[in-house]
Amino acid sequence: MAEAAKNQLTPITVITGFLGAGKTTFVNYILKEQREWKICVLENEFGEVSIDDGLVAESLDTPEDLITMDNGCVCCSVRGDLVRTLGQLTKRRKDFDAILLETTGLADPAPVVYTIQTNAKMSENYFIDSIVCLADAKHLGIHLDEKKPEGSVNEALQQVAFADKILLNKVDLVTAEQKEALKARLKTINKFATVIETERSRAPLEQILGLNSFNMESILSYDPDFFESQEESGKHNLELVQSVGIRFTGDLHSQWFNMFMMDLLKERAADIYRSKGLLSFHGQGDTKFVFQGVHEQINFGPAKEPWTAGEERVNKFVFIGKGLNREELTKGLMECLYKDDKA
Repeated sequence: MAEAAKNQLTPITVITGFLGAGKTTFVNYILKEQREWKICVLENEFGEVSIDDGLVAESLDTPEDLITMDNGCVCCSVRGDLVRTLGQLTKRRKDFDAILLETTGLADPAPVVYTIQTNAKMSENYFIDSIVCLADAKHLGIHLDEKKPEGSVNEALQQVAFADKILLNKVDLVTAEQKEALKARLKTINKFATVIETERSRAPLEQILGLNSFNMESILSYDPDFFESQEESGKHNLELVQSVGIRFTGDLHSQWFNMFMMDLLKERAADIYRSKGLLSFHGQGDTKFVFQGVHEQINFGPAKEPWTAGEERVNKFVFIGKGLNREELTKGLMECLYKDDKA
């Protein structure tokens, strides 16, 4: 999609987070206190509690009943079909700088992402700006350690794994050592998400909204160190959910790469929460390719900027998921390199 066209669309930020993480306080901060942004907050009907002071009345069932706040923000409940709710908002969407979709209890935002990206009416009006996880610094470790039946993953791990940005809230309630240990653990699970420290849910919205963090080209901005093997640094990752970064030079054989990804997602789609890639293909000249996936849903296309003269053709891959084997993934991907003797 051309950038000019995307600028005409309304960004949707998906907020996940556990009970008690401060999400209700965060929403109320947006609706009542901050004055910089005009935001439409969509609170799903399974919210942990109604927004305080009866802000979202029980009778609200259509966006025509939006409650408008003093700062220009609005709020309503999503009851039933998200597509219908967003469809009814279409006429007013340009009144807002952003839409915040609160998804309490939804560990896997893939259905929301899929709906926005594949429904023609939705993709003509909206795009996913970012997936944000609000985490409680005091209790997140307990949630991450919660034992689940063998083979299943707890919701806190999934929420961290899916996030583009993690709001580490209530940092004033833990020691500096506890905070740093928690941030290091978050980086092990998802080292590609930006961690933003907050107190009392006062989040710097300019670091969260309108940055198009959920986009195929975000991999271009990752620090090269992210792709270094964890084994090389002497750390052993004991997390069930982890992030893996892989990089190597050369041109990929498009057919072999497509077959590898098809087989991988056929077997492991449920375990691979997020994937991203920056690719150089044999026979495609200076065109640089990027992809982004949520489970088996992959968006793929040329990057805005081509490979420049003399630029090293480094392929980069990011996988975040359950039970990932870095060596196997690296071996499989490198077998997709184009070789003259096999042409």
